Amino acid sequence: MSNASTAGTTPDIVALDAAGIAAHVCAGRLDAADVATIFQARIEERNPELNAVFEQRPDLVQADLAELRARLARGERPLLAGVPVIVKDVIWTKGRCVTQGSQLYRDFVAPEDAIAVERLRRAGAIILGMGNTSEFACKGLTTNKVYGLTRHPADPTLTAGGSSGGCAVAVAAGMAPLALGTDGGGSSRRPPAHAGVVGFKPSFGAIPDAVGFPHAFHGIQVMAPITRTVADAELMFRALSGPDPRDPATLGFAVVSDARPLHTLRIAFSPRLGLNVPVDDDVAAAFDTAVSRLQAAGLSVERADPVWPAGTDEAALMPLQHVGLANLYGEAWRRDPDLFDPDVARQIERGLAWSGVEVARAREASHSIGLAVAAFFTRYDLLLSATTPCVAWRNDRLGPEQIGGVTVEPRAHAAFTPFFNHAQAPAISVPCGTGRDALPVGLQIAGPRGSDLRVLAAARLAESAFASLLHSAA
Repeated sequence: MSNASTAGTTPDIVALDAAGIAAHVCAGRLDAADVATIFQARIEERNPELNAVFEQRPDLVQADLAELRARLARGERPLLAGVPVIVKDVIWTKGRCVTQGSQLYRDFVAPEDAIAVERLRRAGAIILGMGNTSEFACKGLTTNKVYGLTRHPADPTLTAGGSSGGCAVAVAAGMAPLALGTDGGGSSRRPPAHAGVVGFKPSFGAIPDAVGFPHAFHGIQVMAPITRTVADAELMFRALSGPDPRDPATLGFAVVSDARPLHTLRIAFSPRLGLNVPVDDDVAAAFDTAVSRLQAAGLSVERADPVWPAGTDEAALMPLQHVGLANLYGEAWRRDPDLFDPDVARQIERGLAWSGVEVARAREASHSIGLAVAAFFTRYDLLLSATTPCVAWRNDRLGPEQIGGVTVEPRAHAAFTPFFNHAQAPAISVPCGTGRDALPVGLQIAGPRGSDLRVLAAARLAESAFASLLHSAA
């Protein structure tokens, strides 16, 4: 439900959801230029400390506003009329510098819009700027050699993770109600979980993605809404989804219409997602409370762990990312390694060293994981887990040094998100409570490929069930 105010009152524009802004703009109660100005002022206020948003082009914003005014004058009522959006700095946005967080693209100006950006404009959204990212969106910490480090909105000594950290922080700090990220392994679920907002990874093929930079690997990464509410994520998904002949992956694919009541669904919860990984006690407690709230709300939720292929974990999949980076940027790295983030440079170096057999083994692991997820969803309609096994950590390191009292590798914070990318399945992170130092914890809800609307419906119920938890923590 929109929280737009009634006619004749002055709404708190920053507090409005996307539907509320669009409704006011379409009804003439708000001028889209005033909306943009208020959020631009918010960026000016918060961004110097947080370092989340760049490429703020007033001339391009004015051009978007002029186009929207003309459409409204013709009687059009676009779905996202006048709604400000931040776009991740890896997604082509015509006329703007899109760097991928890389020195190689510091001066690159996108010649056209990505299809998702094209659809945002068609829906009447106003693009305010680009959200910071890790280099090539391939690191779980949002920092790069072009723009530097993005900081957590609740504590600037912490990180919101990566790679869509700029977008998640921008939404959490009230710089825009919507952001468009990408998700190739959890990049638009983990940062929202750490920042206390919503991050939705749709099914592969739901949103076209055929215009822009080449991906390090295909069939896994998707365009991903990052929003303050589940309703806004669904609204954004409606604006972006649907087939496009430029992207064959979208042709013949359709999101399933599922009208079954949520209380009739078979829902599993898995505290460790069937993996032998540590979880911090505060996250485990928040997850247990969230599951109890959902059971009290009438959902049939039972403990069940996915069964994964022997020896399969995220480490078994990483050669795919490494060789993808090496294929795209290996020659540039050989010419000048100093241009690259050292952590990304190490990935490229590893990619150049993997054998063909090792890469084939990683591809087989990806396929096997997809089959395991599909098999699980023949028994259950949805699966619940924590989005991350820890809350936000210090921003001077790749990951927490310990989780659950155990010394861990830097990627241990990412354990619960990547497998749903390899399964091409939808998954959403919604705030479900807080852990240590009142830092946000996210609940991940996943379903079989094509069940995007079911996942969103469950997330709406979860958001309502957790409202009092989040209110008391605020």
